[in-house]
Amino acid sequence: MRILMISDVYFPRVNGVSTSIQTFRQELTQRGHRVDLIAPAYPAQWQDDEHTQRIPSRYLFVDPEDRIIHYRKLMQLLPDLKRQHYDVVHIQTPFIAHYAGVKLARALQIPCIESYHTYFEEYLFHYVPWLPKNWMRAAARFFTRKQCAQLDALIVPSSAMRDALFNYGIDTAMHIIPTGIRLEQFKGGDGARFRNKHNIPLDRPTLVHIGRVAHEKNIGFVIECLAEIKSSIPNVLLVIAGEGPALNGLRKQAQQLKLSDNIKFVGYLSREHELLDCYKAGDVFVFASKTETQGLVLLEAMTLGVPVVSTAYMGAKDILATSQGALVAEDSVTDFSQKVCTLLNDAALRARLSAEGIEYVKQWSAGAMAETLLTFYGQLKKHPTLSAPNNINSSPVDNL
Repeated sequence: MRILMISDVYFPRVNGVSTSIQTFRQELTQRGHRVDLIAPAYPAQWQDDEHTQRIPSRYLFVDPEDRIIHYRKLMQLLPDLKRQHYDVVHIQTPFIAHYAGVKLARALQIPCIESYHTYFEEYLFHYVPWLPKNWMRAAARFFTRKQCAQLDALIVPSSAMRDALFNYGIDTAMHIIPTGIRLEQFKGGDGARFRNKHNIPLDRPTLVHIGRVAHEKNIGFVIECLAEIKSSIPNVLLVIAGEGPALNGLRKQAQQLKLSDNIKFVGYLSREHELLDCYKAGDVFVFASKTETQGLVLLEAMTLGVPVVSTAYMGAKDILATSQGALVAEDSVTDFSQKVCTLLNDAALRARLSAEGIEYVKQWSAGAMAETLLTFYGQLKKHPTLSAPNNINSSPVDNL
């Protein structure tokens, strides 16, 4: 099978979408399928394979980490794409890639699907703060409904995301297919090595948060909890790994709460090297995002045997449904803090949750999810709904 993926984001931009694309491509390629990717070029270089096509891109002022892909240059690839005989177009993001992907699928006369990775209505106001939050929520829902109506089917990573889109009034067929974890990539890790490198005593109670340091990750809530945890465990340390637009605000929050000695910001860590060490350095992995459509970091922590304390919203709710490997906290500073303290003070409980998590995460393997995706592709190929109907002669980005 030949799949054409199109995305507004990919490595070296580090986020869940990039990870999902990479994971599925690796799994599908191992199974003998060809997955070509069209993605934006970035100022920073990335070592691509021969099946990745980079398109010139522009600076995005509201979020400098991301880029605006050049629509017309992308569409100039059409003559070559026609010669590749693809079976499906799989869009990964709802921006330029969406409009280009739909138009290419129409021209190639093949099915067009899209993965809905991000719960936009709950975080757009962080990036366009001068507009009222209810306006941004309404706009996100409007554009989502309009875009989804142009697709043959949607892939969503969790039941919560499916329910949210259903409540928008979307009737496009939706299929729940999480990304999953490449278990072989999350073996080993040396917590002691990480602690030694960052001058963290081996016996210091340590919490870890890993992920993009963005407003929607709700890391500020975790820092509020840290202030309460500190009253019971004075030498507690929170390690925050990652970079993003919320970093400066979180540093200021730490100073205001007199937590500078209890927080260590370590920046971006390579997935191939120090990231695993960072996970393993934690006695507890903490997470509180309300907008995460899946929550891969929870699975990563569990794979490495690190017990979790997390709230259960959106995609995290599916992962935490059985409470295996984790203590599920309420959206309350008091409850979250108490659960962290309970875990830090109980080595036997940590060991039990560690063992539970390692076993539980096996059912979330990337291989199993790739097989589910292949089955879906096969069904779509046998029963396509996209050819000439609903053809769009122009899109909002035709003149870009």
